[in-house]
Amino acid sequence: MNTSQFFYRCATFTRENGSVALADIHNPKQTSELEEWFGVVISLADGLHTIQELVDYMANQYEASPENLDETISSVIERLVDGKMIQLSDNKVELPYYLASPIEVLDLDKAKKLMVQDGYVYH
Repeated sequence: MNTSQFFYRCATFTRENGSVALADIHNPKQTSELEEWFGVVISLADGLHTIQELVDYMANQYEASPENLDETISSVIERLVDGKMIQLSDNKVELPYYLASPIEVLDLDKAKKLMVQDGYVYH
């Protein structure tokens, strides 16, 4: 995996109740809980940071970095890309309003309108 690539989310999410879940902006109460690693990556996938920066950030969360941290993050990213929840880019990516923040802080009417204008299709 090319760790110099930037990673960005393609799905709306929520942080309500202390965990990250995928959220349907048209029905905010409908969420899909994510396994903890998936939630961490989705919430950090802002398009402004590289995979290596993610690895470094996660390594700093531990007193002693787990031996398989690189492989774990690589596997999580590959699965999220396969599921069309994140994408990779060689350049920084500015997220649209409706993907930039958890849905609980968005103006949902504005987000829905912008989604239609952009032709965004929820995966």
